[in-house]
Amino acid sequence: MEQSIIYVGLDVHKDTIAVALAEAGLRAEVREHGKIANTPAALKALSVKLAGKNRALRFCYEAGPCGYGIQRQLSAVGHDCAVVAPSLIPRKPGERIKTDRRDAINLAKLHRAGELTSVWVPDPSHEAIRDLVRARQAAVRTLRQARQQLSGFLLRQGHHYHRPAWTLQHRRWLASLKFDQALHYIVLEDCIATIEAAAARRDRLEAQIEAALPDWSLAPVVQALQALRGVGLVAAATLMAELGDITRFSNPRQLMAYLGLVPSEHSSGRTRRQGGITKAGNGAARRMLIEAAWSYRFPARISRAQLLRQERLAKPIRDIAWKAQERLCRRYRALARAGKLPTVITAAIARELAGFI
Repeated sequence: MEQSIIYVGLDVHKDTIAVALAEAGLRAEVREHGKIANTPAALKALSVKLAGKNRALRFCYEAGPCGYGIQRQLSAVGHDCAVVAPSLIPRKPGERIKTDRRDAINLAKLHRAGELTSVWVPDPSHEAIRDLVRARQAAVRTLRQARQQLSGFLLRQGHHYHRPAWTLQHRRWLASLKFDQALHYIVLEDCIATIEAAAARRDRLEAQIEAALPDWSLAPVVQALQALRGVGLVAAATLMAELGDITRFSNPRQLMAYLGLVPSEHSSGRTRRQGGITKAGNGAARRMLIEAAWSYRFPARISRAQLLRQERLAKPIRDIAWKAQERLCRRYRALARAGKLPTVITAAIARELAGFI
């Protein structure tokens, strides 16, 4: 007997899940099933009830704050479950009513039609590394905000440091400042304490990332990426934690597009207009590539730090890293001579760097 297919759309929220069913076939029935509690027991009961005899269930739900627990639970019992990208779900421009019921029905319909784009689902250990890397990113943002607050406070008081900031000499300069109001000394010390706490938190998390790498399945890839100029341990770990298994991209252009490093385009007929980069996909990985790309404005050479990182790597990896450095440094100079803006040049270098990765 031929097995029937049921497409199940799940609109997932913190406490409830709205469920809709779409039977296989272009004009087959699509109906609301109702709401269930967002618990493993309720989800198990739903899957058992819907499976019946000779039924294949294909679930889908939007990626969101509830994570991948539902996907892992359903996959563990043999059901197909896709986690779809919310930004790539087709939507009608004139639609002005949004409810949980409509969202679940829409997911079931689109899943049946094959119009949904799935995201890559990491395993629990990879997700733990990614959470650690994102905690470090949050610490860096906190540190930057604390420094901006201190700089703003000093600027309001007429103090400006005309040299590179956040060095030991800058710290001594802060200690030598004089204010007319005694309360300003309290504000200064509080800002400095906040900066030091944020910097200590960032350093602790970076040490934890380094300690966690040996047990990670992608540790060899992280080590190999450090052969590239401008890609240190934290940058390489961030890239792999955010990108995951890059072998799912069949060619470098797909990775470049996923990172949002390709130009936007609006063309019609004989008119072709290209704009700035799309900035689609993963922003954290794109930011790391942009930061690494700035180092290619200097002449090609292997620094002492890069040499130490490459000592234990295989020769083919070192050859690729040197080929990338020669090409990208030459490319940077060529674009600079053409009069391109430094930001535009850096984005172009980051795009080609993604290809070498």
